[in-house]
Amino acid sequence: MKFRKSAMSLAVASVVSVGAVAPVAAGELSASAGVATSYLWRGFDLGKGDAAFSASLDYSEGMFYAGAWVSSGDASAGTEYDLYMGLAGEAGGLSWDIGIVNYVYPSAGDGMSIASKIVSNPAAVDPEIDTHSVESIVFEDYYTTEGSIGDFMEVYIGLGMGPVSLMHYSNIESGEGYGPAESDDYNYTTLGFEAGSFGITYGVHDGGFNDYDHMDLTYSFNDSLGFTYSIPLDDEGNSLEPVLVASYSFSL
Repeated sequence: MKFRKSAMSLAVASVVSVGAVAPVAAGELSASAGVATSYLWRGFDLGKGDAAFSASLDYSEGMFYAGAWVSSGDASAGTEYDLYMGLAGEAGGLSWDIGIVNYVYPSAGDGMSIASKIVSNPAAVDPEIDTHSVESIVFEDYYTTEGSIGDFMEVYIGLGMGPVSLMHYSNIESGEGYGPAESDDYNYTTLGFEAGSFGITYGVHDGGFNDYDHMDLTYSFNDSLGFTYSIPLDDEGNSLEPVLVASYSFSL
């Protein structure tokens, strides 16, 4: 899930970027592509070790931006594309970003016919699934979504000043068994700090995923290659392990 880098890079399977970004030149159209060793999403290794490929197309004019991001997806939901738009700017050293994003999983609807099997016995679908883990919950929920536009939508707001940034995402539409969140009240918040090529982000889930917390340590070798080490905190029996993800992205 990746839209305007000031917001989405905190949510997806690429290097976590903790600084908000001011709007780019008026009327600019840009595209990028990338690959990561796994799909790291808000502290969860959704790729289960499989590589994730992605591409994005973005348009910006003044403070306004909009775009689309597509990914090969994760081990549970399959292919994903995100649609987003928002406003971003900077004043007096304070950068801000506000917008809306829709996460769509078109191949997840194919799992509707086996949803009952997943609910009653996830291991029958995938023997590696731990039925007591967060991954099992995510797997079950994703396979009950219809994969339609509007199934899962969030609004977000970001603030940044110097090396510090704050991002908040709030669920506004859950659709019909939409997937990743467990309630309509689901929220996700991150606090980030960066120094040179290094960054640290603390993320908190509220209203879903057992209110799980995580910390991501990042290193950007250059503008294209980066590494993220995600550490589970306040795990509450989810049995999650730290995960290291390398990613490479480039402009088209």
